[in-house]
Amino acid sequence: MTSTNRSTLLRNKILQKTKHVVVKIGSSVLVDSKGNLSYKALLGVAKDIARIQKRGIHVTLVSSGAVASGMQYLGFEKKPSKMSQLQACAAIGQPLLMHMYQKALSSEQLQAAQVLLTRDDIAHKKRFLNARDTFHELLRHGVIPIVNENDTVVVDEIRVGDNDNLSALVSAMIQADLLILLTDQDGFYTADPRKNPKAEKIDLITQIDKNTFSKAAGTDNKGSVGGMKTKLEAAQTAARHGVSTIIAHGQRKNILQEIFSGKNVGSLFLVKKKK
Repeated sequence: MTSTNRSTLLRNKILQKTKHVVVKIGSSVLVDSKGNLSYKALLGVAKDIARIQKRGIHVTLVSSGAVASGMQYLGFEKKPSKMSQLQACAAIGQPLLMHMYQKALSSEQLQAAQVLLTRDDIAHKKRFLNARDTFHELLRHGVIPIVNENDTVVVDEIRVGDNDNLSALVSAMIQADLLILLTDQDGFYTADPRKNPKAEKIDLITQIDKNTFSKAAGTDNKGSVGGMKTKLEAAQTAARHGVSTIIAHGQRKNILQEIFSGKNVGSLFLVKKKK
């Protein structure tokens, strides 16, 4: 059996059991070359989510884009390092992002709900349980939770720091079956494909180790955080809680539909839990 056939077989087994998916959408998917939120991109996300919901699968979104949108409004060309500036960008960008999500999702007769978290909310048992119960109640009513870090008030001590790792923590909290990380690359490569034309996409990854991380690249996106390294960290965290991860190209049309149709797009991280 070829690696591609094995990847497809394993994907289908996972997808058949998936009743709840967490989808993380990076800024590079939602923001255009000028730094503006793309309503067209959000409409595409909404249509994909509607199709998944019709399959009886609950969807939770972890969405970037708020800070990048606020940066555009305040005139920052790159992500500010000063906390007050970063929080100001988030404060402006978050309602803009949610307004556009609500508009896009309502076109598919879906309702959005905003959930803002910090690491402290996840680490504190009572807050964790309250947040988990809220997620489950929203999902029971067919509502789409849209999650982001509470950047406006968070401090370094309780920051998650990036939405890749946040999405993995949310997946564990709500006991999701699958985590999908949508980015500006169509999977995980042997090297950075933007710099190395000989880089090859890896369809199936069954172990994340130092060698895997050595292949990961950072981000060149002025409004983003992390890059492939944080996606590997997220896949590791998800795996510890029994959740498989797929990294795929978020700008590819109908990408979620393709994934749930069993097509071998992106890269599947199927890492066994350590005993």
